[in-house]
Amino acid sequence: MWPDRRLLDLLGIELPIVQAPMAGATDAEMAIAVSESGGLGSLPCALLTPSRARAEISVIRQRTSRPFNVNFFCHREPRRDREREDTWRSRLERYYAELSLDPSARVAAAADRAPFDDAMCDVVAECRPNVVSFHFGLPEPRLLRRVKETGCRVISSATTVDEARWLEDRGCDVVIAQGYEAGGHRGMFLTDALASQPGTLALVPQVVDAVAVPVLAAGGIADGRGIAAAFALGAAGVQIGTAYLATSESTISGLHRAALAMARDDGTVLTNVFTGRPARGLVNRIVREVGPIAPDAPEFPTAGGAVAPIRAAAEAAGSSDFSPLWSGQAAGLARAGSASELTRRLSASALERLGILARPG
Repeated sequence: MWPDRRLLDLLGIELPIVQAPMAGATDAEMAIAVSESGGLGSLPCALLTPSRARAEISVIRQRTSRPFNVNFFCHREPRRDREREDTWRSRLERYYAELSLDPSARVAAAADRAPFDDAMCDVVAECRPNVVSFHFGLPEPRLLRRVKETGCRVISSATTVDEARWLEDRGCDVVIAQGYEAGGHRGMFLTDALASQPGTLALVPQVVDAVAVPVLAAGGIADGRGIAAAFALGAAGVQIGTAYLATSESTISGLHRAALAMARDDGTVLTNVFTGRPARGLVNRIVREVGPIAPDAPEFPTAGGAVAPIRAAAEAAGSSDFSPLWSGQAAGLARAGSASELTRRLSASALERLGILARPG
């Protein structure tokens, strides 16, 4: 069967497929579907309040007894820079005018992406999910200690070998090697050198050689061929995001879904115009005209505050010109269907490929 069972045995799952926790695009329904299919379903909590996180976890607990993952961001709180925020707002004023929005109206700070804190740690301690994953490194030691004391397995993303070693040294049970091709926010936390970020094919085997814990390959993997390739590189499993965006359980907008259906291999870029931090998504008007990388964008996640009214007005008019259309480079391989169907199809296809690779001569 699977050439490396370390991930399966460690997490108590049947299939070495982790559904990426995509904040704003997935909820309990997808996590349940993937876990029930034998993979590891994931609940993104970065956009949830503690009470909402409890409610979503409760839904998962009621409908599956299988392992699941809850995910948190652990970035530092942004330093407010009024001058920079005003400059950023001024840069967007032409879009306010175009959409008949009041450019002088104050926008609340984008506090919808909160870092992991005591309140969320209380949720973990109370609900005790099987796996807790983090993005942008790890939380401060005392919080991480509390998480590990619950017995939860801890996972986090690395975009370089140095980050992978850092995570293992601090007690990570599994490291996600996030290649340059991956959609959504880059998990980078020890570097801001975006241009030198390695791709999945180069990153995975070097991370595998550098750490003793199981490694998940992420970035550009959307079918059985990609999963088989990840195992050939030494990974013990994969984390897949973009392919799940096309499923019926995905909570993305119709505009986002339509854009993904037309995605091409060269249709994504890394941009910071939506949040202030590099993230891969489909190119649209604001990305072309303001980015892709805008040096004057305020610190993550405050850049989103000034963009939010423009996005809302445009979406109400049926336009995705100002929406974050997160996507990895393999969006063209995504197919419609349910999350459970996708999980089973990915597994079957990967096993078939791995069987072919294992045959002599």
